Amino acid sequence: MRTAIKQVGMIPEKNSFKPFKKLKVLYLMLIPGMLYYLIFHYIPMYGVVLAFKDYHIMEGILGSPWVGLKHFQDLFSDPYFFSVLKNTVIISFYKLIFGFPIPILFALLLSEITNVRYKKAVQTVSYLPHFMSWVVLGGIIFTVFSLEGPVNGVMKLFGVEPILFLADPTYFRTILIVTSIYQGFGWGSIIYFAAISNIDPQLYEAAIIDGAGRFKRMFYISAPMLFPVIAVMLILSMSGILDAGFDQIFNMYNPQVYSVADIIDTYVYRQGLIEMNYSRATAVGLFKSVVALILIIVVNKIVKWMGQEESALW
Repeated sequence: MRTAIKQVGMIPEKNSFKPFKKLKVLYLMLIPGMLYYLIFHYIPMYGVVLAFKDYHIMEGILGSPWVGLKHFQDLFSDPYFFSVLKNTVIISFYKLIFGFPIPILFALLLSEITNVRYKKAVQTVSYLPHFMSWVVLGGIIFTVFSLEGPVNGVMKLFGVEPILFLADPTYFRTILIVTSIYQGFGWGSIIYFAAISNIDPQLYEAAIIDGAGRFKRMFYISAPMLFPVIAVMLILSMSGILDAGFDQIFNMYNPQVYSVADIIDTYVYRQGLIEMNYSRATAVGLFKSVVALILIIVVNKIVKWMGQEESALW
């Protein structure tokens, strides 16, 4: 009887912790990552209560009076906030539409190159911008698009008047999107390279025997096999639809382009750190997190509705 009960799992085995002992080194390696998320992500969640309080530094979080949804009401009655929200959605949407497919196409095209040395060189060069901070990249971009920079230098050769691109709302968003893609497409392609390397080589061999060329193998074998990875990455990308890239914009924008470049993160920066309106800044951050959660759930449902349940997060 005891044996039968043990088989259904009602009585734990004496050696139930044996797998933990066997893999104790791996579990020890998890500790730093778990501590990081605990200290910098989970414990600070307590600060969300600031969105529902009129926070005063001298009184602290516990001593500050509750005000309910006052900060949210003030936020949604502020016309400038909707301008900031509009800029955030537009910039994020453009980055998603134009920036999401490029790492996929780059990985597909580069995977068809047979020269290993050339392939590694191209990969290395494409990764480099990712390791440069936006402080450095911003300085380079300012130099390139300045009145005396190479872009205006070429325009002068054709008799075109110089343009201060980064101070012109007409051009700023385009420069923002292009430079963001340049900085991240190489690094973003790594996961797609890994997925392509795991595709069964026999599929390609069979396609070659059937007379399929490089592009047919790419679009009829590689691309469909990448769909589960693409679905997961798309779901995760949707969570950042209100994250238009604080580092990039903060190092590139100026008051002359606030009308097209001021986003939620820069708005929170000014509200929280400059104006010291911590409660309102927290309310904006909480609103952003709730929207991100809703978008993840919706996109995950869409992926499952498309018949790709194995590609969904849950």
